[in-house]
Amino acid sequence: MEPGLTLTPLRIAFLAWRDLGHPQAGGSEYVVDELAQGMTDRGHDVVLLAGSPTTDHPYETWPIGGTYDQYLRAPFAFRRHVRSADVIVDVENGIPFFSPLWTRTPSICLVHHVHTEQWGMQFSAPIAAVGRTLEGRLMPRAYRRSSYVSVSPSTTRSLVGLGVDEVSITTIEMGAAPVLATGTRSPEPRFLVLGRLVPHKRVELAVRLWPKVRAVTGGTLVIAGDGPEIDQLRALTSPGVVFTGFISEERKAAELGAAWLLIHPAHHEGWGTVVIEAAAAGVPTVGFDVEGVRDSVKADVTGLLADDDASFVDAWIRLATDDTLRSTMSEAARQRANSFTWPRALDLFEKALESAARG
Repeated sequence: MEPGLTLTPLRIAFLAWRDLGHPQAGGSEYVVDELAQGMTDRGHDVVLLAGSPTTDHPYETWPIGGTYDQYLRAPFAFRRHVRSADVIVDVENGIPFFSPLWTRTPSICLVHHVHTEQWGMQFSAPIAAVGRTLEGRLMPRAYRRSSYVSVSPSTTRSLVGLGVDEVSITTIEMGAAPVLATGTRSPEPRFLVLGRLVPHKRVELAVRLWPKVRAVTGGTLVIAGDGPEIDQLRALTSPGVVFTGFISEERKAAELGAAWLLIHPAHHEGWGTVVIEAAAAGVPTVGFDVEGVRDSVKADVTGLLADDDASFVDAWIRLATDDTLRSTMSEAARQRANSFTWPRALDLFEKALESAARG
């Protein structure tokens, strides 16, 4: 019997915006897959309903529509493919599926981060206003009798700020991807931006600030990942910047093995899985003191956090040029990453599922 296996397996339905097989999949999809796979391994009956395209998994998976119409199709897909479940995991990516409005099945609203400011970064003003209303006003009301799982203390605080009862929220910091860094550190300064190239990651800021850093440190800035921002970023490029596009897990392991620092200028995060991945490889992070990042980076221990552009450049140069400090933070990052394991996260998540299923 697997650790944490309940005597009575649950029928668990995940509702998610995207599947891990989607070409624009990111941290949220990785987390959902780990949770679904983990519950499957523990003997539970899992089904995932997600926007197209989907891919095959050891658990049952069904595509339920495109980017937006899936929210309208979800109730019908649930009745067709799931029929009955003990608990629904309703994944909130800006807006959830509002399952309490169309089924009496107990639900958990899984929230990575509250998107309040992100709406204006990606959508026109009218659409952003609708999104903020759905997330900020309707969601707390629709799920007032449901429970929440948040992936960081920052996300929990944001939910409480929306009016969600803190008693209904379980905070579970998720594990890191099982990436084993390969090779050795680059002999020359090598800095890594890793992840999807989307507006709230603010990769353009790293590219824009890079010439100031390079003038002192030299070396290379590697932008590893793909996304809708890539063409604009290429237009901003300067000497020493390398774009890899989408990378495989093997290439990611090699990049983490070679990197001196993870450069993470995101405006906010839910948890910052990529930060924990880098930490597990002994790569400290330079980021901003913002929601999510301040949870995954222990300031002045596993990385440096900045308040503005100037202090970001200073932190980047300081950690790049101080070999002793970088080595100390590298070891501290490894040790801290080891405390955020998937077995631990799955134990806590399974308890939350059992509690929700009991009503």
